[in-house]
Amino acid sequence: MSQINRRNFIKAIAAASSAAAVSIPLSACAGPGAKTSSGGGKARVVVIGGGYGGATAAKYVKMLDGGIDVTLIEPNAVYTSCPLSNEVISGHRDIKTIQTGYDGLKKRGVNVLQDFVIGVDRAKKVVTTKGGKKLEYDALVMSPGIEFHYNGIEGYSEAVTTDIPHAWKAGEQTLLLKKQLMAIPDGGKFVIVVPKGPFRCPPGPYERASLAANYFQHSGKKKCKVIILDANDSHSKKGLFTQAWKAMYGWEKDGMGTNSMVEWVAGSQGGNVNKLDAKNRTVSSDFVDMKADVLNIIPAHKAGKIAVDTGLAKENGWCKVVPMTMASAEDENIYTIGDSCVAGEMAIYGNPNANFDMPKSAHIAMTQAKVAAAAIVAKLNGLPTPQPYYANTCYSVVGDDYGFSVAHQYRVVDGTFKYIKEGSGISPILMPDKSPVPAIYRKLEAEYADGWLRNVMADAFI
Repeated sequence: MSQINRRNFIKAIAAASSAAAVSIPLSACAGPGAKTSSGGGKARVVVIGGGYGGATAAKYVKMLDGGIDVTLIEPNAVYTSCPLSNEVISGHRDIKTIQTGYDGLKKRGVNVLQDFVIGVDRAKKVVTTKGGKKLEYDALVMSPGIEFHYNGIEGYSEAVTTDIPHAWKAGEQTLLLKKQLMAIPDGGKFVIVVPKGPFRCPPGPYERASLAANYFQHSGKKKCKVIILDANDSHSKKGLFTQAWKAMYGWEKDGMGTNSMVEWVAGSQGGNVNKLDAKNRTVSSDFVDMKADVLNIIPAHKAGKIAVDTGLAKENGWCKVVPMTMASAEDENIYTIGDSCVAGEMAIYGNPNANFDMPKSAHIAMTQAKVAAAAIVAKLNGLPTPQPYYANTCYSVVGDDYGFSVAHQYRVVDGTFKYIKEGSGISPILMPDKSPVPAIYRKLEAEYADGWLRNVMADAFI
């Protein structure tokens, strides 16, 4: 028998989908709690990974049905946000402003276990941790983020990252890259190596390049250069980044920026790095040899190790999902969300040949988490699966009082993800009358980025 009133559940789901930060009264939906699949005791939901996706999933399952036993497993006591961490590297932000603990989730009744998952028995539905815990589950949320491929570049390895940081998992690596950047001499080269997509935070490398150039300007190191060696021939928000580089960092009309503070080298032009001389901080491609004063190699990505070990990453190293629920295509009792999953394909602007996947972003991870949470609570209570809705918002801060963004919406149509043009969009490069965008637009978007960060951190962790 259902433990949640169907009408109140639907109302709660609607409230959860309407805003980035919401408050759902537990009286609206929480009852004695769903029962286990065997009919005895409380239903149990285990969440692996305490980033934006995992924290949101744990919180929203508990909010939608306070009677469900929810356990979040995360090895770190403090979470450090990747979004806006480039501002820490450039000195615009203190790292403490992007860090949070898990006390907010504990106050909501989520069991937070600081441990590391070493195995999942899908047949028995049991999670095993390094600390010796064995947790049974009725539904499992898998949100382990990403792991790195270190074997794509000759001479590169995980050991090298203690001297040549990637800073693509925020924390100690962020501070290491900041220290190196601050010590660069005037006239030095800061080289960023970008892997072939897909990777976490598609605009991130270009945000990093922009803010590094901004730091060089303010510190009087105006002879320094930022060189982006990109395995890709295009990149996220390219028109907006190029416009910003022209406005602030001397990007030249040749389109490559070879005479400016920021230089971007496409993969087909030599940006696809295949060799590293770590001792001399030199990287090479088929066309380019580049010696750096500060070298930042971002490794290629794959799904988090536990997702791979559990047999869920069957889609070119990523986890394929069921669009209606975010359940794994490999296991209906496991919900794979966030950076480890591939959520696609979606036809954009009515062109069935222009397919792409949802970006690997914090906002998408949180939306996927809410869809999964609603689906889990509905299933455990014998209710129909709610109609899902997915949205992404991504802000890029590229200089003083200069930001821009994208906002995209997705729905499920005939069992597949579809991009929704209406309500989606990107910051304008020009106004409708072809005049320049007023500076106040860019300034406000930079301010909105900070507000967005505070809101999503509160929505996920408090």
